Amino acid sequence: MASRGVLFLGSLVILVQHGRAGVHTEAQTGPLYRVVGSPLSISCRTSGFVDDLAPKAFEFRVQKPDNPTFDLNIIKSSDPHFSYSPYMPRVKRREITLTHTTPNSVLFEIKSLQKQDEGEYECTVVNPEPLYAGTYSVKTSVKVIDDSLSVAAPATSLSYREGDALTLTCQASSNTAQHTHLSLTWFLHRASEESAQPIVTLDRDFTLQPGEGFQSRYKAGLIRLDKEGGASYSLGMARLQLSDQGRIFCQAREWIQDPDRSWYSIAEKVTEGSTVHVTARAAEADTPALVVRLTARQTAVQEGQPLTLSCGVDSQNLQQKLVAVAWIRDAAVLAEIGPTGILSISAESRSRERDGGLIASRVGLGVYQLVMTSARREDQGEYRCRAWLANTDLTPGAPQDSEPLRVTVDATESRLSVQLQAPTSVNEGDRLKLTCQVQGGSGQLAVTWKRQPPSSPVDDIISLSEEGVAEKAPSFEKRLVAAWRPASDVFVLELDAVTPADSGEYHCAVSERTTGERSSSQSQKAAVTVRSTDSLVRVSLKSRQTAVTVGDGVELMCIVTGPPLPLTVTWILQRDAAIDDILRLHSDGTVSWSAEQHRYQLKVQNQGARKIYYLLVNRASPGEAGSYQCQVSAFQDDVHRKLNTSNSVTVAVRNPESRLSVRSERELIVDVGSDVQLDCSVASVTSPSARHAVSWTLRRTSGNVSVVSWDRDAVSSEADGRISMRRAPGPRFQLTLRRVRSADAGRYRCEVAEWLPDPRGGWFRLAAASTVTNLSLSEPASLRLSPTQQQVNASAGEEVVLTCDLVSLASGTSLFYNVSWLYGGAHAAGAVLLAGLDHTGLLRYSSSSELHGLQGRLQLARPTEKTFSLRIQPVHGRDGGAFWCGVEQYQLDRDSGWQQTASATAGPIALSVSAAQAESGSNTGLWIGVLVGIIVLLLLVLALLLAKISRTKPEPKRNEDSLWVEELKLKE
Repeated sequence: MASRGVLFLGSLVILVQHGRAGVHTEAQTGPLYRVVGSPLSISCRTSGFVDDLAPKAFEFRVQKPDNPTFDLNIIKSSDPHFSYSPYMPRVKRREITLTHTTPNSVLFEIKSLQKQDEGEYECTVVNPEPLYAGTYSVKTSVKVIDDSLSVAAPATSLSYREGDALTLTCQASSNTAQHTHLSLTWFLHRASEESAQPIVTLDRDFTLQPGEGFQSRYKAGLIRLDKEGGASYSLGMARLQLSDQGRIFCQAREWIQDPDRSWYSIAEKVTEGSTVHVTARAAEADTPALVVRLTARQTAVQEGQPLTLSCGVDSQNLQQKLVAVAWIRDAAVLAEIGPTGILSISAESRSRERDGGLIASRVGLGVYQLVMTSARREDQGEYRCRAWLANTDLTPGAPQDSEPLRVTVDATESRLSVQLQAPTSVNEGDRLKLTCQVQGGSGQLAVTWKRQPPSSPVDDIISLSEEGVAEKAPSFEKRLVAAWRPASDVFVLELDAVTPADSGEYHCAVSERTTGERSSSQSQKAAVTVRSTDSLVRVSLKSRQTAVTVGDGVELMCIVTGPPLPLTVTWILQRDAAIDDILRLHSDGTVSWSAEQHRYQLKVQNQGARKIYYLLVNRASPGEAGSYQCQVSAFQDDVHRKLNTSNSVTVAVRNPESRLSVRSERELIVDVGSDVQLDCSVASVTSPSARHAVSWTLRRTSGNVSVVSWDRDAVSSEADGRISMRRAPGPRFQLTLRRVRSADAGRYRCEVAEWLPDPRGGWFRLAAASTVTNLSLSEPASLRLSPTQQQVNASAGEEVVLTCDLVSLASGTSLFYNVSWLYGGAHAAGAVLLAGLDHTGLLRYSSSSELHGLQGRLQLARPTEKTFSLRIQPVHGRDGGAFWCGVEQYQLDRDSGWQQTASATAGPIALSVSAAQAESGSNTGLWIGVLVGIIVLLLLVLALLLAKISRTKPEPKRNEDSLWVEELKLKE
């Protein structure tokens, strides 16, 4: 123990000299989730070395999940041949590198991750110094997951004129089980530039950022990026410029937040893009003022009567100018005559114009007419005429509106009625069918189907003319929509592959024409709800047994109910704060396994609308314990859709019940100085393959003391040279104590812990069993002291001598005594050391500041072979109390070591000190003082005579008294 203390002190001195607390090595905190094929980088740095400027040697290793106790060397900064064979080819191709960024830090990189790269990566710095103090290695867990990012956009070639508007759409989604964010950027790659420039970005925090060169147009509202639904991102660019020509594509990135709260891009994909051509317009000429007037033959008409609106335009030199005119009702453009005379009709009026019900024309210089041959109720409203001049290149000038004109259309009596039959709800992806029944119609019928989403205006879907010609609205051009007339009084609408966005009120508007005029119209509406797939799919997780023993099997059942869909099922296991994908069963039957999960099996049971996905865990270990979930997703319309996640089921893997029992002798009595062997026998074990860890502990009143221990690999802890342990058949664990001392007596507890192998190749510990042996020591010579109790009275200022006598004394010249005087307490164990002389001649005083005044007046002596004395001169009033005398007997053994052979304690000696009487000036006090002096003088003479007589008697030769430095172990 002394040598260990010196070594520790020396190490401490070196640390103080170097001025550092120790080496500290750190790397990124795991787990780090990265996608297959993406790069991996781990930074590792160290500090605390004496020479901070010298480059340090770093090494990287990995422990794979399927064999966590085996280290695979990957790369070393100082040795290119350090790598094991699985990594050597990639290291030689520099697909795996280790680069110094500073003398004390490196960057470990893998260019393209593979599935088998998952594991626990360990960074170790090689210590170039003779002293080891601190942390030299650190680990980072890396999880390799599948790439589920999907990006899609149509690749087309588009032509626009300068000033036109552009709209492009991109679909982006991910099916990653971990919590990730997506960012999407639209890029413009001009032919004259090497790299593409970002137009606008929706970053991972859902904020919009315009690219360089597009900020002013973004602030003016000319550039937009809108997210529509769960995975659709729309780019809108108003007033295209010539510089906008080029290839426009979208880029999606998937981000994950690492444990250090930083965001990392784990996947990135781009679309092919669309080629956009922009042609220039000529410079805009000055636009002179226009005068625009709107008149009507009648502002109040009956339904079915003609309605004529005339627009007059006047300007200087009008016949030499190009004029464009538009008729507007309630802010909606009905018709427009361009500067070259080309007529444009709004989508809602197109079928009416084709049927001759709406006519727009130029009837003279500056005079334009809009005629509705058969007015309808919806024709009433506030009308305006808008006109503008155009340059020779047809660039439009500033528009000018007329004063508003209010038109009313009164309804005529009609017997036409409409009844709409529609389901109240339909499932997402199904076909929606609406039937419109017409009654009382006597003329030709036409129908327009409309839809009004919640909190949105009414949109046309499709119209069917009297001749049976169907025309889709522009917003439904790409949808599967059908409208037909199976009977003269029945109209049918079918809308395929509906989505929740198709929810709303559906209108069936039927118009009737009699004698060549539209005389009446009727409409009916019905509310339809499209139930999302999320609401239809139900996922629950069950297990017949959630608490199993190591080595048993576990069966988890993921029950999915809902419509038939191409589902992907992902099994997730959460252990502590880490969430891992175990495996993923894709809709096509392929399975993506995690690198560490080779003890799982899958089974699927199809019961129609109900599917059961079984996850079987073979020979469970503590590593399979945790909270399980199954997550269901579907790939629809080129988009990953996460549907629902099941409830959590916690699987507990408990250790088997221990059957270990041990036994030993209850009582052993041996002589001081002899050797003793304590046996701890294993009576029964849980498994023949078990290993045992053993520890011996000595119980004392002051606390337990560890004697010696073994771990499961029979590696022993450091022990006293007198103490050893070995394993004997049985098994038996034998503790041997050589040359036992008095301090070795006590209760020895043998604790045996059983370790069993787990299915992963590691070991786990079962409950320990213990047994106790009481070791008693018999001393070869008895030692008794006197007095056992004594009362001493004294006055303040006098000299007090306390004595301690050996009643019995062993013979022999090699015996030495350790004497200790204790003060205070009801018994010796509670007293504190006052002064002592040990068996080697050392003197020791108490460190208590309260006793310093008393210690300065003490004298220790051994006036005779059997007497030890403590002299207090002079005694003070506060010195009163209980005094104890403790004696230990020591003897040199054959190895010249000190062995305690006996000990005894005497006391208490109760000292009572009375106060000295004050001088009163009377003769009585003086005479008493003289008398006391005479008595003391007589006693002194008597003592000298007795001493002289005792010197004449022969005494056996003895060694010098010795003093003592260790704390006494006294018996009460």
